Amino acid sequence: MTPIMQRYMIYLLVFAAAGALVYVVVQLIQSFGMERYDRQLKDVNSRGHRNDIGYFIAPKTLFQVQLSLGVLMLGIVIAVLLFLQVFYWYALLPAAGVALGLGFALPPLYFLQKVKKRAQEFERSILDFSMGLTSGLRAGQALPQALEVFSRRCEGPMKEELTVVLREYRLGLELTDALQRMYDRLPCEDLQLLIISIRLTTQSGGSLADVLQRITQTIRGRIDFAQKLKALTAQGRFEALAMSLAPLLAFILLFIINNELMLPMVQTLVGWCAIGVMLTLEVIGYFVIRAIVDVKV
Repeated sequence: MTPIMQRYMIYLLVFAAAGALVYVVVQLIQSFGMERYDRQLKDVNSRGHRNDIGYFIAPKTLFQVQLSLGVLMLGIVIAVLLFLQVFYWYALLPAAGVALGLGFALPPLYFLQKVKKRAQEFERSILDFSMGLTSGLRAGQALPQALEVFSRRCEGPMKEELTVVLREYRLGLELTDALQRMYDRLPCEDLQLLIISIRLTTQSGGSLADVLQRITQTIRGRIDFAQKLKALTAQGRFEALAMSLAPLLAFILLFIINNELMLPMVQTLVGWCAIGVMLTLEVIGYFVIRAIVDVKV
């Protein structure tokens, strides 16, 4: 057996031992730590729909997905480094740590993105919600009836949340309190403005339809301004992504064009230090640019 083959066999055995160790740790965590995840899941179910990761996936299942993806990415990274003939501890250990970290971080980020998308979809339907209530009140319906009629016509998160609101109202909760609980699940400034207007009008008297019509005009103006602001900052968001990915794409192209020139970057300690510094600076630069173009109103 050649020295290179022997080295491959040694690293494969090390990887197998590390996998066995990870499996043992997983079993210990599942034995002693899953009760906490079960309590979190029961808490999610007891509170109904919540705008967090627990709405899409149980905490226990999320942890299992994180662990599986971390081990998978660890195996892929080790295999790629062995294919590139990188046999140095100062390259394998940081790469293994980064792979495990990404494996544990990517699933929560994915579900947090789904949570954010659901919240945005709910926020976009606030204007239709306000207009629907105004139309129902002008047609002679009471506020609960207007809510029920609109809940039959809407879709997505708004329909789900209004179903919860109407169920709580039928069980004896005040309608304004049920709407406030909906705001607690999905915070939105436009919804809070709508709830405050309904609460004050029902307590002090007056035409709720006229108040909701003025609130609808205010919400429409806020949405138009937010869309214009998003269009003005679109170029900055694209530049942040393009500038962050440019060094990685340049490295891949140079590695394909001239393999011998770029191999020292992945086979020497100095090269790996340079890669680490470059990745750190790119991540910092990306978040700095996003912070500049992310204008809060």
